[in-house]
Amino acid sequence: MASSSGNDDDLTIPRAAINKMIKETLPNVRVANDARELVVNCCTEFIHLVSSEANEICNKSEKKTISPEHVIQALESLGFGSYISEVKEVLQECKTVALKRRKASSRLENLGIPEEELLRQQQELFAKARQQQAELAQQEWLQMQQAAQQAQLAAASASASNQAGSSQDEEDDDDI
Repeated sequence: MASSSGNDDDLTIPRAAINKMIKETLPNVRVANDARELVVNCCTEFIHLVSSEANEICNKSEKKTISPEHVIQALESLGFGSYISEVKEVLQECKTVALKRRKASSRLENLGIPEEELLRQQQELFAKARQQQAELAQQEWLQMQQAAQQAQLAAASASASNQAGSSQDEEDDDDI
């Protein structure tokens, strides 16, 4: 299996991913921790074995990138030919998902509106939003000014009535 170098931890599949696969595959079965660890090590070794063989096949064909065909040839040469039909199905599913992602990301391009026009519309919306925000701020400021003026008038009115009341008291004191 794996060598006893210090890099073994760097080259393993995350345990959480393996645990999830085990639970999905065997929902009603309990699996001991050492068995889970063994599955992680086996998966890591299998991936290392297949990728190394695929890399050799890639190099022999003077390519620099391992392709799915190289992986399929590696499975065949390592004696895992029985997996090839499933691998091809998964490969097709991956291609379908990737195509859907590309289509989703190009929806913006498929709107039929040039990017410059979309940018202009966006700037227009931003300007409209800034204008509305400024108008709201202006209204709030006017309301605060009106409230301050009303408070000043109320204070002046109260002060005037207090002065009138105190001068009336002085006149009453003079009459006594």
